[in-house]
Amino acid sequence: MYSPHGRELLSHFESAFEASHPGVDVQYVDMGSQEILDRVRSERANPQADVWWGAPSGMFAQAADEELLEAFRPMWAGTVPESRRDPGDHWAGTYLTPAVIAYNDAVLSEGEAPADWDEVLEPRWRDEVLIRDPLASGTMRAIFEAIIYREYRRTGGFEAGYEWLLRLDAQTKEYVLNPTLLYQKLARQEGLVTLWNMPDIETLRATTDLPINFVIAASGSPVVVDAIAVVAGSAQPELAREFVEFAGGRRSVREAAERFYRIPARTDIPLDSLPEWLREALPKIRPMAVDVAFVEEHMTEWLRHWDREVRGRGRAEGY
Repeated sequence: MYSPHGRELLSHFESAFEASHPGVDVQYVDMGSQEILDRVRSERANPQADVWWGAPSGMFAQAADEELLEAFRPMWAGTVPESRRDPGDHWAGTYLTPAVIAYNDAVLSEGEAPADWDEVLEPRWRDEVLIRDPLASGTMRAIFEAIIYREYRRTGGFEAGYEWLLRLDAQTKEYVLNPTLLYQKLARQEGLVTLWNMPDIETLRATTDLPINFVIAASGSPVVVDAIAVVAGSAQPELAREFVEFAGGRRSVREAAERFYRIPARTDIPLDSLPEWLREALPKIRPMAVDVAFVEEHMTEWLRHWDREVRGRGRAEGY
C-alpha cells in the first residue's frame, strides 16, 4: 500500500486489517502524494502496490484518466456524495482534509497569528513562513490551486493568482522537504507560520509536546477530498478490494476520527457520535469554492508555472 497518511494511522489500520485477515501481511510505504502518483505511473507495466490510500481526489482523477486505477465500487460508496467519488468508480473519498494556518504557539497567541490567507503576506511575516515543497505535497497543491482559482473567479485570469504566489514566495524562508522537518523547524522557531492541514496539526497536538497550533482561515478553507483506490494490475486484487472496503467502513472511519483526527467523507455518521473536537470544528470550516474539473484541467500548468516562474523569485520581482 502506498499512502501519505503517516506511520501512526497506517500502523493502526495495518494491525486491524491483519487481525481480521489471518495470514495477510500488510506492508505500507509512507510518502508524499505526488511521489505516489509518479511511482504508480512508473510502475504501470509491473505494479508494486495493490492499494493507493490518501491524496487529493484530483490526483486520483489524473490516475484514473491514465488507466492506472481499477474500477471498483465499495459497498460504502453510496454513503459518499457524488462530488466525493469518481463517476466511473475508480476512487472514492474516505476523509475530508481542510487546510489551515499553523503557527508556533510558544511565540504567538491565537490573536497574533495570521487569521486569513492574505494576512500571511503582511510584512511582519517576512522570513517567518515555512512552506512544504508543493511539488511533492498534495496539501500545498490544494492550497495553491484554491488561491489561484479564487483569483481567477475575481479577475478572469491566472495572473493575480500567480502574483499572490510570488508574494508568498517573498515571505518564505524555506521550502521544506517533508512534514517531519516542517514540524521540527516550526517548533524550533526557524519560522513561525506555515500552511498545512488540520488533521495533521490536531494529531501533533494530541501526541507530541511541539508548540504548534492552528487557525481556521476566516474567508474559507481549501478542503481536500482524500481518496482510496485499487491500483490497476494489482498482484492481490481481491485483498486490495477488501482493504478498500475495510478502510472506508463505518468502524474504520469512526476510529480514524477518534484516534487520528480525520473527518469522514461519508455522510451517514451521526454528528453526536463523532468526537468533540470534530463537532466543534465542523461549524467553523467554510469550504472554499473550487470547480474541480477546471482545477484538474489546469493544475499541471499552474504547478509548472510556480516551479519555473515563482519559486525563489518573489523578492527579485520586488515583492
